[in-house]
Amino acid sequence: MADAPVRFGLIGGGWRAEFFTRIAAAMPDRFEIAGVHLRDPEKAAAFGARWRLPVCDTLEALAARFEARGRHPVFSRMLGHYLEAMDIDAASAVLDLGCGTGIAARRIAARRQFAGTVVGIDRSPYLVAAAHHLARDDGVADHAEFRVGDAGRIDTADGAYDAVVAHTLLSHVDDPRSVLGEAARVLRAGGMLGVFDGDYASLTFGHPDPDMARRYDDALVRSIVTGPRVMRQLPRLLQTAGFELTSSLAYVVADVGTADVWASAIDTYRRLMPQAGVVTEADPDAWADQLQQDAAAGVFFGSCNYYAYVARRT
Repeated sequence: MADAPVRFGLIGGGWRAEFFTRIAAAMPDRFEIAGVHLRDPEKAAAFGARWRLPVCDTLEALAARFEARGRHPVFSRMLGHYLEAMDIDAASAVLDLGCGTGIAARRIAARRQFAGTVVGIDRSPYLVAAAHHLARDDGVADHAEFRVGDAGRIDTADGAYDAVVAHTLLSHVDDPRSVLGEAARVLRAGGMLGVFDGDYASLTFGHPDPDMARRYDDALVRSIVTGPRVMRQLPRLLQTAGFELTSSLAYVVADVGTADVWASAIDTYRRLMPQAGVVTEADPDAWADQLQQDAAAGVFFGSCNYYAYVARRT
């Protein structure tokens, strides 16, 4: 069976967006564009009409990014690895914290041996609605439901779940201790917790000027996460929250020469970098342009470490 096409979103309507649009049009069996987001609504409408693409608002663009990352074979394999380590099929009730578009919840619900129910919660009503829609599209709506909720204050009785998943959540929260404490509260004794996230302090991209590379890396990390080193703290945090670490998995997600895993992230990161307040409006464009040039020349470099921890509630 052929792999499903890689699905991604476009942010911006310049030559980079047109470059990726032409590639997707030429290879529809390998790439699918979920939508396009531009700051100027008229330009967005024109671009969408020209290429017959849906026009996205900011949240739609972010959702498309979540889906592109989650569906990529590299990230899909990592998710599968730690779900197996959790023995997720044995769980009757699973909670997905900070579910986003429901990548983890839908994956669990789709497993052939899983006969339980997954509940996903997220603070964004938009993402919860997107997760509902995608679950229906995937044919797993009977086993997955999604609600608006706060991972730091879960509206659930103590011991209600057999397993809890926090997939790419902890690096984005202000207080990971409260999230882990809530996970411990809603898990039954002996229940399993799976945490997956990036060690974003290791996120780095190549650049001809090493000093500029460090500056861009720092700006990017400050823009996209709250806790870039949280996965280094997690063994201690898990123990404090009442968990016993049972297994850990480590990965290096790297593109060398050409951009693959990181290709869909470049334009998203380009828009987020100015939020760090340490780069000018022009800098992110120069950064993204250089990475695209590096990829075309076969000298691209992008890398980040990722970790999965599986722990048992004591």
